[in-house]
Amino acid sequence: MRIDQAIVDTTGRTLIARGTYLDDFMIDALMKKGVGGIYTVEGEDDPEDADIPIETRETIEKMRKSDPAKVELSESVKERVSEGIQYLYQNTESEKFTESTNNIANDLMSAVLNNDAIAVDISALKVSDEYTFKHSVDVATMAMVIAKKHGLPDNDIFEIGITGLLHDVGKSKIPNEVLNKPGRLDDNEFALMKQHTLFGFQILKEKNDIKEQIKLGVLQHHEKINGKGYPQGLPSDKINMYAKILSIADIYDALVTKRPYKEPFSQRDAVEMIMSMTTELDVDIMKSFLGSVILYPVGCNIKLSNGENAKVVENHPDCILRPKVVGLTSGRVYDLAKDINCANLVII
Repeated sequence: MRIDQAIVDTTGRTLIARGTYLDDFMIDALMKKGVGGIYTVEGEDDPEDADIPIETRETIEKMRKSDPAKVELSESVKERVSEGIQYLYQNTESEKFTESTNNIANDLMSAVLNNDAIAVDISALKVSDEYTFKHSVDVATMAMVIAKKHGLPDNDIFEIGITGLLHDVGKSKIPNEVLNKPGRLDDNEFALMKQHTLFGFQILKEKNDIKEQIKLGVLQHHEKINGKGYPQGLPSDKINMYAKILSIADIYDALVTKRPYKEPFSQRDAVEMIMSMTTELDVDIMKSFLGSVILYPVGCNIKLSNGENAKVVENHPDCILRPKVVGLTSGRVYDLAKDINCANLVII
């Protein structure tokens, strides 16, 4: 079955996109959520593509180049990860703290290594309705993919996953009325919130079975290469590599996630904001991040600034905002990144 409606959560995030072929995990998840029935598509054609001329279909098929494999978590893994991350943040003094962290990181590592996944779609990762837990898993998974793209060895990728899972563990020491405040924080509340990196480091520093690199990554993930971050205002050469990777994943996930006090930015706008932060974020790691995010998956429909609807047929890892697309009415190929004649066109 192919679903003919998008399934969204309470924050508006798409859980299952329209046009997706349903598998047993998705059907089971829908039933558990109390969804008694859905609309499905009959036949083989996407309803949005029904009027595409045959010549254009042939062009699309000829030009199509599949995206890299994305990280995917089965529903059973998501359930384990969700339970595990909540246990960690609620039991920071537990003797099983490190063991539990390693178990979650192992699940994420398997997903990253499976099918040689080098891309991530955070809208498909959702493991919890609670922001801190969801955010920790999002950041850990994205950081691992960035690290893999950056060429780091498996052991470092695994440790970066642990760092990502624990990067906000210090928030367990922040009062709930500050942590979950629906409005913007006042100056005193914000100063307290900024202490979460120190609180996290203090939670971890006595745990001898956790690597020093991980502890420093947790402490420094809000540092900036221009020395204007916190808690220590460190320059680039003093900032831990894990922290530099986590910083980008952390900012991106925060931007695209709905919070009580703000609407989410689109993935495109979030990427453009990240790209503008060259004085604050490591540029080489930023390039690895840009090569790990797929904004316009091959096969999706977009609209160009010339008014024509088009289908994405190929992504350029070095230019993710400007894929190659085929106009649905004209059949024209628009290579937005490489064709000078497309320089004035943008995806709207």
